[in-house]
Amino acid sequence: MLAYSTSVNANHGTNIQSVSAEQVTSVSQLSDVQATDWAFQSLQSLVERYGCIAGYPNSTYRGNRAMTRYEFAAGVNACLDRVNELINTATTDLVRKEDLVTLQRLQEEFATELSTLRGRVDVLETKTTQLEASQFSTTTKLDGEVIMALTDVVAANTVNGEDVKNNTTLGLRARLNFETSFTGKDLLTTRIQANNLLNPNIGTPEGSFSFTRDDGTTDAVINLLAYEFPLGEKTSVIAIANEGDAEEITDTVNILDGEAAFGALSRFGTRNPIYYHLDGAGLGITHEFGEVLELSLGYLADDANDSTAKNGLFNGGYGFLTQLTFKPSKRSSVGLTYINSYNQETGTGSNQANPLSKLGVPIISNSYGVQASLGISDKFVLGGWVGYTNTRNLSTAAGTIDRGSADIWNYALTLTFPDLGKEGSLVGIILGMEPKVTSSSINELSPDKDTSYHLEAFYQYKLTDNITITPGLIWLTAPDHNSNNDDVVIGAVRTTFTF
Repeated sequence: MLAYSTSVNANHGTNIQSVSAEQVTSVSQLSDVQATDWAFQSLQSLVERYGCIAGYPNSTYRGNRAMTRYEFAAGVNACLDRVNELINTATTDLVRKEDLVTLQRLQEEFATELSTLRGRVDVLETKTTQLEASQFSTTTKLDGEVIMALTDVVAANTVNGEDVKNNTTLGLRARLNFETSFTGKDLLTTRIQANNLLNPNIGTPEGSFSFTRDDGTTDAVINLLAYEFPLGEKTSVIAIANEGDAEEITDTVNILDGEAAFGALSRFGTRNPIYYHLDGAGLGITHEFGEVLELSLGYLADDANDSTAKNGLFNGGYGFLTQLTFKPSKRSSVGLTYINSYNQETGTGSNQANPLSKLGVPIISNSYGVQASLGISDKFVLGGWVGYTNTRNLSTAAGTIDRGSADIWNYALTLTFPDLGKEGSLVGIILGMEPKVTSSSINELSPDKDTSYHLEAFYQYKLTDNITITPGLIWLTAPDHNSNNDDVVIGAVRTTFTF
């Protein structure tokens, strides 16, 4: 490789590819050049007499690689510049007359190519100057994501005595992410979001989608503002100003957790529901103990900005998380999770399993979870979780509710088949039980009498690098953990655009 290299694009002509690495002062610095090579002496002469040979950054020369006339012209020009430098510094004894004649002849033969190269370099420098002057930011990267979802309840009659509305809906969620780094190791994330996607109206939180919002407004808001930075080599800290969740603080140990844009269609299938006890503003810390074990701690308050009574950073609803995550291999993880929360619920499972909405009084909960994701092969990942929550009510509502506690369980098995049919695509299957009250000593919160099963299947097809289409079905048996209710089948086609 000569001291200056280029490449030719078949459609657009010559593109300047790179300037060489440090100047080679000895042929021995080139790891793939041997003394027995037929051109060894020529290379040695060019290096020692004129110093116009350079290698690739990995100290190779790649002498067998084909080159274009443009590349050769650039190399000749580099050697001419070096010869002129030697002449100007009074070292003409190193420059032989016959070499000058040869270089002059080569310069004349490649005059057209050299002129073209200089012109293209000038154009590139002009374009680079224009780009630098008009670029968005030297520290901020902008990317976007749009979810368009077509949903419907394709099979159901009545749930809890109410007719199920079989209405086809179409909505979207749009996000703009501004990712800023000041040091190269930190990250400030500012996310603007608008979302008008709603959950199916089936009389129970079961079957809720992962990409919907409660109010369904299309107002664009700052959906997330968070700053992550290292604290030493093994510790990272994230400060979250609003709308944070468990995914920002720790690994939810589920390959199907794609933050609603990818992976599971349902809220339940996205992650162990106990993680939804964490929401709002606060702080997260993760420390790595070697390569296989990490500890995550996090605290989020959902009304941190509210200065009224029984709200704020410490007096309102909150969630405190502790998790140990084992990563015995690159394809497998196990998480052990504990969450203490106040006035939080999961938005999944039965109505009884969401006691804050059901009772309308303050509650405190302790939740425990075990999550696992095992990469059996490159084409198959086996995962799942078990979650348990014990909830106590902190008020009797003027004597109308007995003080007591309730046990709430959930579990799931996930089967994932990456790259099925096409690289970047995947098939996901989720079988489990959404949160269910198994026992209760609270008179207004009776145990769920039956068991509802959640079955979900989808095919996430990568149409292009920027477009993914995910059709899928969610089947709920005995919705709301009540066998008197008709089974519900919910269909969805989620299309995700990224840019």
